[in-house]
Amino acid sequence: MSNTGTRTSLIGRKDEQQKLGRALASSEAEFVAIYGRRRVGKTFLVREFFGEGIRFELTGMHRVSTRDQLVNFSAALAKAKRLEEKLQPPATWQDAFGQLERHIESLGTPATGGKHVVFLDELPWLDTARARFCSALEHFWNSWASKRRDLLLVVCGSAASWMVGNLVEAKGGLHNRVTRRIRLLPFTLGETRAFLRSRGVHLTDYQVIELFMALGGVPHYLKMAEPGWSAAQIIDQTCFHPQGDLRTEFDKLYASLFEKPEEHLAIIKALAKKPGGLTRTELLAAAGLPSGGTASGRLDELAESGFIQMSVPFGRREKDALIRLADEFSLFHSAWIAPLGKRSADDGHWLKQRGTPRWRAWSGYAFEGVCLKHASRIKAALGISGVQTTQAPWRHMGSETAPGAQIDLLIDRADNTISLCEMKFSDGLFTIDRSYAAQLRQKRDTFRRVTGTRKNILLAMVTTFGIADTAHARELVANSVLADELFRE
Repeated sequence: MSNTGTRTSLIGRKDEQQKLGRALASSEAEFVAIYGRRRVGKTFLVREFFGEGIRFELTGMHRVSTRDQLVNFSAALAKAKRLEEKLQPPATWQDAFGQLERHIESLGTPATGGKHVVFLDELPWLDTARARFCSALEHFWNSWASKRRDLLLVVCGSAASWMVGNLVEAKGGLHNRVTRRIRLLPFTLGETRAFLRSRGVHLTDYQVIELFMALGGVPHYLKMAEPGWSAAQIIDQTCFHPQGDLRTEFDKLYASLFEKPEEHLAIIKALAKKPGGLTRTELLAAAGLPSGGTASGRLDELAESGFIQMSVPFGRREKDALIRLADEFSLFHSAWIAPLGKRSADDGHWLKQRGTPRWRAWSGYAFEGVCLKHASRIKAALGISGVQTTQAPWRHMGSETAPGAQIDLLIDRADNTISLCEMKFSDGLFTIDRSYAAQLRQKRDTFRRVTGTRKNILLAMVTTFGIADTAHARELVANSVLADELFRE
């Protein structure tokens, strides 16, 4: 296979495709590690990109014995050899990799510009207790595979902590052996819209955002959308119907990623109650976890998997970082699905929630989270893509000299300007009334007083349909960014 560009059948993933293309075209053996949360599309990316170039594919099995994994290996090898009869399972992983070496050697020279691709999927599941899998993989790569200029080893795993600790940042024999790493993230808004349209699901940008706020950009979740359904119907059918595919997804999600997910779940649930974010000290207290290396490990694992995001507030140090829940589905589940327990939801449950005070509160902080993930698009809309910037949150707990205030997105610009971004989700033009105008003035003035900045401060409003032309808007708002700007790639 000679593909060194992108595959038209894949939605988005341009950077990832280019990286895979360079690995395929290189004149050396390549060891590519791909990791990302469950259902994000790792397997699909590899299969679609390499196609028939995959000469061997093995998918690890969840929570089975080493013997079962090796039987699975022999079945995969028989399939690769196109044999009808079963093969005798290898006794050890070292024997298994020896059989794989002989299979690849029997294939001869690959097509011009191509490589023999070996694909090991769900790699962490292959590493069962006392299996010595990692040492066998290390020997396979160091003693044989790394010498083959015509070989491309691709390994995938949903357990990001295992992938990083045992491969990407390995300390032992696999140290610095991974030649390229890909952390596969969910789709952006633009990719989500393109993916839905490719499946015949045509929604307005407003409804794509509404769907994204509930399910995020996880391809497998988005696959559940049916043509002709509105965003509200998709959410109803997948999340609240008794047989909805996502009704029980939350627990499966974390159990599949972490061996003992209880502490991870405690962190997620604590953050769900404080969408604006918590400091490490606040978070551990809320989650009931002791401070120390174990807690740091759990936070690192969740961050590497894309579930949480850590940001250092403007003018503060790293120890003061704010931690936010960055996974839309986890936030949605905690707000709407978990409170139902085992009770069945009424027909049209989600439609009935829309417009309620509780829904307005949720949609407000959910939209803020979406905007934070698309901050680069906001910068482009502000015309500052070419200006050096630093983005950060900021908060002041309140004091005798200044009331409390929080800014979720602050863009500190090299042109001696700071943009304070306010994000508002509404089904029409957003109106800045007298009360909200007073809040904006107070927030801006508190920021200036507490930080002592002498930079120019500009207020930017990011809204779904724009802001109404009022005296308050003309006085306070320097820039208005519409949500359709978030879809630009």
